[in-house]
Amino acid sequence: MKVQAYLSFKGNCQEALNYYSDLFEAEVINRQTYEDKKIDVPSSYRNNLQHAELKGKNIYFMAYDVSPDTPLNSGNQIHMSVEFTSVDEGRDLFDKLSSGGQIHHNYREREWGYFGRCTDKFGIGWMVNHNI
Repeated sequence: MKVQAYLSFKGNCQEALNYYSDLFEAEVINRQTYEDKKIDVPSSYRNNLQHAELKGKNIYFMAYDVSPDTPLNSGNQIHMSVEFTSVDEGRDLFDKLSSGGQIHHNYREREWGYFGRCTDKFGIGWMVNHNI
């Protein structure tokens, strides 16, 4: 069995995946737009992603732009969690992910190690960890 995340976006999936591919040194693969699909979406939405995947060393998830009539609410039902072996690497990624977003818990030392939680500029929740 394999469980993985599938992230939903409201028209900015490609931008978000480009951002994450730079942060995680990963590649956006299997891009599929709404262009040739028999789905009732406006022509202005046809170039948006119906499906894509981000794949790299130690990272893999899927994502898409929901169709314009699909409700999408930002919430706290899911957080992506990243674990590092270095405090500095964790701090660097946390600073990049939280830039333009919202910090909920600053990346700092806790009783188990270093931890920070933020929502990035795309509305995705992230937890960055370094266990001591």
